[in-house]
Parts: sequence; structure tokens; C-alpha cells
Amino acid sequence: MANHKSSKKRIRQTETHRVANKYYHRTTRNAVKALRGTTDKAAAEALLPKVAAMLDKLAKKNVIHKNKAANLKSGLQVYVNGLQ
Repeated sequence: MANHKSSKKRIRQTETHRVANKYYHRTTRNAVKALRGTTDKAAAEALLPKVAAMLDKLAKKNVIHKNKAANLKSGLQVYVNGLQ
């Protein structure tokens, strides 16, 4: 168990950040799933920039790796381009 005041604070901060990151990650995963479930091209094109921005924000805050964000964005773009 932590003995120093700073390490006790760090534990509190880590828990707060973990909960927040979990929320943002879950929200983004749901948005990606919603975009992949869309069959209307216009709706998908409208949703794509929002989802891409969410992924970029997660990568910037190191919630997910930047290459994972790029890979997901690329796959989503291919999906949207393939819609009729």
C-alpha cells in the first residue's frame, strides 16, 4: 500500500483517469459499430468525420495507439467508399 502522500494522490488520479478513459473508449467503439452498421452512404459520410475525430482524440490522449486509430479510420473510409 502507498505510504507517501503523493503516491496516494497518484492512485486517486489514476482511478479517475481510468474511469474517464473507459467511458471515452466505450463511446468511440459504439460510434464505430454504428458507422459500420450504416448502409446509407449519405448518413455514413456525415458520421465519418465525427468518428474519425473521436479516434484521433483517443490517440492523442494515449487511450489507444496512434496506429490503431489510423488503422480503424482507414478501414472505416474503405467501408464508406464501398457503399452505394
